[in-house]
Amino acid sequence: MSRTFHITTFGCQMNEHDSEIIDGLLTERGFSSVKERKDASIVIINTCSVRDNADKRFFGTLGQLKKRKESDPSFIVCVCGCMMQQQRVVDIIKAKYPWVDVIFGTNSIHHIPELIEKVSMEKEKLVDIIENTEEIVEGLPAKRLFNHKALVNIMFGCNNFCTYCIVPYTRGREKSRRPEAILAEVRELVEDGVKEIMLLGQNVNSYDGDGTSFAELLKMINEIDGLERIRFMTSNPKDLSDELIEAFTVCDKLCHNLHLPIQSGSNRVLKRMNRKYTREDYLKLIEKLRIRVPDITLSTDIIVGFPGETDEDFEETLSLVKEVEYDSAFTFIYSIRKGTPAEKYDNQVEESEKHRRFDLLVSTVNEISEKKNKVYQDRIEKILVDGVSKNNKLMLTGRTDGFKLVNFAGKKNMIGSLVDVRITDAKTFSLLGEVIEK
Repeated sequence: MSRTFHITTFGCQMNEHDSEIIDGLLTERGFSSVKERKDASIVIINTCSVRDNADKRFFGTLGQLKKRKESDPSFIVCVCGCMMQQQRVVDIIKAKYPWVDVIFGTNSIHHIPELIEKVSMEKEKLVDIIENTEEIVEGLPAKRLFNHKALVNIMFGCNNFCTYCIVPYTRGREKSRRPEAILAEVRELVEDGVKEIMLLGQNVNSYDGDGTSFAELLKMINEIDGLERIRFMTSNPKDLSDELIEAFTVCDKLCHNLHLPIQSGSNRVLKRMNRKYTREDYLKLIEKLRIRVPDITLSTDIIVGFPGETDEDFEETLSLVKEVEYDSAFTFIYSIRKGTPAEKYDNQVEESEKHRRFDLLVSTVNEISEKKNKVYQDRIEKILVDGVSKNNKLMLTGRTDGFKLVNFAGKKNMIGSLVDVRITDAKTFSLLGEVIEK
C-alpha cells in the first residue's frame, strides 16, 4: 500500500485541530502527508455540520473522487468529523457514495491508523462511530500548521442546545480535560518552540476540570515560562463571569481580544434561539469589559434570517452592532440544520430577504471595522510573525495582541518571532506596517 495521505478540512478550529491530530497519528505510523489531493493514495475529508455551505462543499468534494476510485481500486477514501456523528448522513454516504471506504466520528480519531491498515488488507467498508462518551484520550500527537503557535483543546461538547445548532448532537455533552493534562501539553509545546496557544472548546468559559474554573486555568497557564501569548475561543455570553473578565487584567500573557457571539440583537429572536441571555445582559458585559480592559478588541457571530425574524428584529441587530462597534464579525445567513428544533419552526424567512439583510449587515460591519482600524495609524504594535503573506510573497504577515492582521516587509528569519511594527496604513480587513529596526 502506498502510504501518502491528504486531509481536507471543513469547519472551525476544533476541526482544524482534529486534522492536526490525524496528521500526527498517521505521520507517527510512517505515512507521509502530501499537499495536493491528486498525489495522495489516501484522502481524508474532515467534515463540519454547522453550516449548510460546508455540507454542500463536502458532498461536492466527495463526488469528485468517484472517477479516481473507479480507475484505482487501491485508492482509499475516508470521511470523518461532525457530520459523521449523524446517522442520516452515514446512511446517505453508504447508499449514494459507495466509493467511501472508511467512516469515523469525532470520538474515533485515535483509531484512524488501524482503520486504514485494516481496510487496505481486508478491502471491506469500515464504520467506526462512537456515540457520546465521557472518555478523553490524552497524549495524541499533532502535526501543527505553525511551529510557533498551537491549538489546544481544553474541553469538548456543548450543553447549551441553541435551537439552530447541531453541535450538542454531534460533539456530545460537555467534558473538560484535567488541568494537569492541559498544563503538561502547553509546557511540552513551549519546549518545542511554541510562543502562542489558542485554547479551544465549543464553550470554553464553561470549562470545569476537576473543580478548576476557566479563569483559574488561565492563571495557571499564564505562569508557564517561555509562553508569550494566550488566546481562547469560543465563549457563550451567559458564562462570561466577572472572574474571567478579571483574568484579562491579571494575566499578562492573555491577549486583549475576545470573540463573544451575540447571534441576534433582538430579545425575541434570542429567546427562540435558546441563547439564555438578553440584549441588555450582553451590553452590560461589553460595558464591564471595556471598563476593566479599555483596549480590548471584540469580534462576534451573527445569524441573519432566523425563522420568524422580522424587520424590527433585524433593525435591533443592526443597532446593537453600531452600539458595540465590533472590530470584526462572522456573519451567516440562517440555514436549516436537520435534527435541530429550529428546523420545525414556522415563519421561515424568504431567501431574498435573508440576502438583503445580510448585505446590509456586512456593509455596516465593514464600515465599522475600517473605522476601528484607522485608529491604529502610526501606532507601534508588537506582531507575532506567522509567515509570508498569501496575497503578496514579498510581504510578511502576523497578528497584533488584539488579533489585527498586519502585513509588512521583513526578513523570513522573523517568522515565529515577535517584532515591533509601525502601522502605516489601515484597510477594512488588515493593516499595513513597517518593521521598527532595533
